Amino acid sequence: MTVVAQVLVFAGVFAVLVSAVGMLRAKDLLARLHLLSPVTTLGAPLIGAGLVLVNGAHLGSGAIVVTVVLLVVTGPILQTATARLEARRRGDIDEDLPA
Repeated sequence: MTVVAQVLVFAGVFAVLVSAVGMLRAKDLLARLHLLSPVTTLGAPLIGAGLVLVNGAHLGSGAIVVTVVLLVVTGPILQTATARLEARRRGDIDEDLPA
């Protein structure tokens, strides 16, 4: 494993661990969703880039790239949808407003 790949994987794992510790301390769902954001937008791409550097140009690297891209694209969308549902459940958003 090259030094660059090690640094990328370590930085990604560090971002995930910091978010996980923050989630343990969060009091409600919206705070937890906010702390999930660095995992999908920072941690996963860093880990994926490090793994691709280690594997080189192989089919496995393509699978890693596709997985990371799907996570980066769909993660914020799912987090936003979940937050809107929670806000509606709490009554913070009017039911008559369009979704």
